[in-house]
Amino acid sequence: MPSLHHFHFFAGLLLTSSITAASPWNVDALKAQTPSVTWLRRDQPVHSLLYEGLPFQGHPTDVFAFYATPATIGAEPASPGERFPAVVLIHGGGGTAFAEWVYLWAKRGYAAIAMDLAGSRPPDPLFDPETRAPKGHQSDANLRIRLERGGPNHGHVEKFDSIGGDRDDDWPYHAAANVIRAHNLVRSFPDVDPERTAVTGISWGGYTTCLVASLDDRFRAAVPVYGCGFLHEGESVQKPSIEKLGERAALWVKDYDPGSVLSQCRVPILFINGTHDVHYPLDSYLKSYRIVPGEKQMRIQLKMAHGHQPGWAPQEIGLFIDSKCRGGIPLPVPGEPATSGATVRVRVTVAPEAPLKSAQLCYTTDGGPRSQRNWVAIPAKVNGNEVIADAPPPEANIWYLEITDVRDAMVSTPVTNREMP
Repeated sequence: MPSLHHFHFFAGLLLTSSITAASPWNVDALKAQTPSVTWLRRDQPVHSLLYEGLPFQGHPTDVFAFYATPATIGAEPASPGERFPAVVLIHGGGGTAFAEWVYLWAKRGYAAIAMDLAGSRPPDPLFDPETRAPKGHQSDANLRIRLERGGPNHGHVEKFDSIGGDRDDDWPYHAAANVIRAHNLVRSFPDVDPERTAVTGISWGGYTTCLVASLDDRFRAAVPVYGCGFLHEGESVQKPSIEKLGERAALWVKDYDPGSVLSQCRVPILFINGTHDVHYPLDSYLKSYRIVPGEKQMRIQLKMAHGHQPGWAPQEIGLFIDSKCRGGIPLPVPGEPATSGATVRVRVTVAPEAPLKSAQLCYTTDGGPRSQRNWVAIPAKVNGNEVIADAPPPEANIWYLEITDVRDAMVSTPVTNREMP
């Protein structure tokens, strides 16, 4: 039986819609502000800069960022009047601006900006003299330097406990706003096409991507990796932190849980996650997917590792963004699976240049925490643009079809969760 504490907590959430406080962000004002910028280094393949962030506790702030283009890394010489598509990169918890991540996107043909959302900066990267690629990534937090005018750290206190009163000490408030300001900045650069921009983020960066894609409709594409909304529900490890806020929990959910704004998202969005993620489990993930009214896709990977490098590794991130910003071949788009007797069928919209290659049915019959369940994968049949599989057994409580094209690009059908209404 639920405890009295849980009753009051969820009763408070039911009253969320009655909270009349304005949204934390004045989106129109944010989108109109191109922040001032100070270039720190432009003598390396990946440049470094500071741009003006939101005030923190009444004081002005700077945000550190790395920036690169195909021209700066020597992958593609700049031609007169050339303008690149751009991507905004958002790190997760414990992360920073990653020069390696920026370099990978510049090599792909994009102008890329990655900022530090913890009021700090990593050390200057080292570069391979032949490839001009950064050596490794800045994983050692002990080497990072606190900015003289840094904004809030990204610790537990700043993410949750600061809710209530002034918003300028709330990390989610700063994170979303400073990403939009980075978007404004990169759109203002003469070598960037402002009408071809995208955003992707990992873990807490995926959480922030969900917020930003719902607030800033200028992006052509958004790819949150792991991150989602409805963290106050289900099995997210963030749920206890929200519950501990007591009477302030409903305000946190209203202001900062992406589930409160994803219904506004009109940016084409690709959700990427794994079956066993403890931070953003499938129950919260599916609710986040369902509430998006516009174009959306999903990629669920069996036992996907959680981290920055595993989070930026899936090729589908680049392929999805390419399809929206560079005229690239789109990912397969599966319809809703239809079960008839012992068979499941799904029609898939496929580009002629990238026909389907393989598919499999993935399901679990286990109970208990979703992050600890065993999954079964059964090969399915590909017949042109249709996938045909044996129906999951009646005791399967979560299942989906995984579909792969000839590029080995993988997408998923929407997850069926029989434990959810």
